[in-house]
Amino acid sequence: MKILVPVKRVIDYNVKPRVKADGSGVDLANVKMSMNPFDEIAVEEAIRLKEAGKAEEIIAVSVGPAKAQETLRTALAMGADRAILVETDEEVEPLAVAKILKAIAAEENPGLVMLGKQSISDDSNQTGQMLAALMERPQGTFANTVEVDGDSVTVKREIDGGLETVKLTMPAIVTTDLRLNEPRYASLPNIMKAKKKPLDTKTPADFGVDIAPRLTTTNVSEPPVRQAGEKVEDVDALVAKLKALGVA
Repeated sequence: MKILVPVKRVIDYNVKPRVKADGSGVDLANVKMSMNPFDEIAVEEAIRLKEAGKAEEIIAVSVGPAKAQETLRTALAMGADRAILVETDEEVEPLAVAKILKAIAAEENPGLVMLGKQSISDDSNQTGQMLAALMERPQGTFANTVEVDGDSVTVKREIDGGLETVKLTMPAIVTTDLRLNEPRYASLPNIMKAKKKPLDTKTPADFGVDIAPRLTTTNVSEPPVRQAGEKVEDVDALVAKLKALGVA
């Protein structure tokens, strides 16, 4: 079985994003970039399935600029076998990404497409679900546990009320949540080996996908500064204040 793992290049989660002075977007100049944390979890889970003998090949895919090769090399250093970069300098919306992934999946015929539930850059949480709809495949989103058994995969997924278990017939789409696993660090020898692993470069046009945006960003701004709290003398004063605010 092949596992297809889409990964996205985003601002490193330790970096505080800065908004451009004109409010047109987030300033990416001289900002540290890394693999989307949820996608890193997906790569780790795919590697664990391969180590358990449930998969033979892991293919990492990214849609983005040429520098996304660095993100793919990270996936290869972790344990992916080969990579595909669909190169574009434009920001690609979730629907277009899903269409590109559908075309790649049609060529590669993976048993599982495993991706992060969302990216920390736009928090859309749409690509996995859109891909499942386009491919007409079963989906297990927000995966907390993934178990492959023969031609089916059992996904324990996180929902508001707790955990829900679904059993999917493969090929299927799985999106990963934070508590699924702890991604490994790539060792130096594996980082060196990753440089020799195959990485193919494509374009959206190769798959016949129109990536023209359907949405327009009108303005981006910093969140409002949190106001300072207020100290009260005692419980009675606290209750009175809450009543005045309409909270109690």
